[in-house]
Amino acid sequence: MLPDAPELLSLFGIGVVLTLLVGFYSVLTSQNLIRTLIGMEVLTKGVTLLIIVVGYVVGQIALAQALAITLIIIEVAVIVVAVGIVLCVHKHTNSIDTRDLGNLKG
Repeated sequence: MLPDAPELLSLFGIGVVLTLLVGFYSVLTSQNLIRTLIGMEVLTKGVTLLIIVVGYVVGQIALAQALAITLIIIEVAVIVVAVGIVLCVHKHTNSIDTRDLGNLKG
């Protein structure tokens, strides 16, 4: 563990917690599909920041960077698929409101 780890962890810990809270709040309360996707992005960025900070604190910077890059690649794939789903929903309902999803019949 590094000598400045407790100060660094507490400083960035507050930022990580706030970022995660904003992401969770956006995902849970929004009824707009685009805002939900933005909330997912913010949530993932908070997790990425947490991985980088913990990797620096424990001295495994290379492992943390590898995990962060892997997470970013997975995040991009998930968001691309989610945007495709949102576009299909918009095509069929002319709305991106989650309350209109109950009207879809498959």
